[in-house]
Amino acid sequence: MLKVTNYQTATIDPYGKGLGMLPSASVQLDEAARLEWNLLNEDVSLPAAVLYADRIEHNLKWMQAFVAEYGVKLAPHGKTTMAPQLFRRQLDTGAWGITLATAHQVRAAYLGGVQRVLMANQLVGKHNMAMIAELLTDPEFEFFCLVDSAEGVEQLGEFFGSVGKTLQVLIELGVPGGRTGVRDAAQRQAVLDAIARHPAALKLAGIELYEGVLKEEQEVREFLRDAVATTRELASAGRFARTPAILSGAGSAWYDVVAEEFAQAQAAGQIEVVLRPGCYLTHDVGIYKKAQTDIFARNPIARKMGEGLLPALQLWAYVQSIPEPDRAIIGMGKRDSAFDAGLPEPARHYRPGTDKPRNIGADEGWEVFGMMDQHAYLRIPPGADLKVGDMIAFDISHPCLTFDKWRQVLVVDPEYRVTEVIETFF
Repeated sequence: MLKVTNYQTATIDPYGKGLGMLPSASVQLDEAARLEWNLLNEDVSLPAAVLYADRIEHNLKWMQAFVAEYGVKLAPHGKTTMAPQLFRRQLDTGAWGITLATAHQVRAAYLGGVQRVLMANQLVGKHNMAMIAELLTDPEFEFFCLVDSAEGVEQLGEFFGSVGKTLQVLIELGVPGGRTGVRDAAQRQAVLDAIARHPAALKLAGIELYEGVLKEEQEVREFLRDAVATTRELASAGRFARTPAILSGAGSAWYDVVAEEFAQAQAAGQIEVVLRPGCYLTHDVGIYKKAQTDIFARNPIARKMGEGLLPALQLWAYVQSIPEPDRAIIGMGKRDSAFDAGLPEPARHYRPGTDKPRNIGADEGWEVFGMMDQHAYLRIPPGADLKVGDMIAFDISHPCLTFDKWRQVLVVDPEYRVTEVIETFF
């Protein structure tokens, strides 16, 4: 298999979403800095998704420092960005591996140079299994997936046994009314027994859970403590084929609580804790801003680290029409931004030809109150200094569902110069 470890050989599509100033030819991704594009000079087509390089760097270092305080590992969830260029930065900053959700995502990450993947999902279906088996022909590639039923284990065992490959699996723990995962000791034992029936094809590597289906801190902690007890029990019984065994959890809302509870399991040296938050890389001003506020309120290590995560992703778009004194129509819509966890929030206003953007105050009365496919309705105060052709930067809530709307994302420096173009693979 050909492994491509440098996606810079891809091209910028001048007619693709959000990019391009050349009317007749594509250019290599790594030529972006040489072309000296500047967002404020209107060198790129809007709307555009924009990452701020300094904030990305801050968030990378902040999260790596946080997990280091607890002595645990970080495998950020790559589904947030699906950008191997960003995966590489996370790994270079110290991440243990990358978490993904589907066989397709795993393959994209592997072709981007990722050598350790935790697929926080069940691997179901012949073709999906075949995709992973093909990647496992590389002896340097380490892969884990989840199991939560004897039937699923039997299907994996039969397939990987038939192709002569060994698959590392983690038993997923779940809660009643939640998502996937075994619900009780009987289901867990059935899965353990099924794994034991395929000793050549399947190796039990650890325990996994997703605590994000729970809403209250105490119930999260109880779930995590049960997982620690289960992992210790199985380790003492010699049921794990990997040393150290993996104990993994943590979405982007409860990662501090998971770190606190799981770090205690590492004392004996038999267990390796892996946390999986993904949205920290870009953060947001909505659901994850609220989650980070909660983390600062309850976690002394986060507070000790000073400034927390910073929102690093914005959408830039033009004012397209001002049909009424209190209403502007923006050239950006549901095809460009997440809207499931709150509508985009106007953050910066720039008139081409002026010095620099100004921040839009929360008390100014600018508010997105509706979106269509390609349009956003922006409420503005009477007499607002706004013209057709002005540029507005919007903060977002829920980066996952914004990234997946873009094939290419701009990275800009503090002067709004384009320093890189990130390609996504959804």
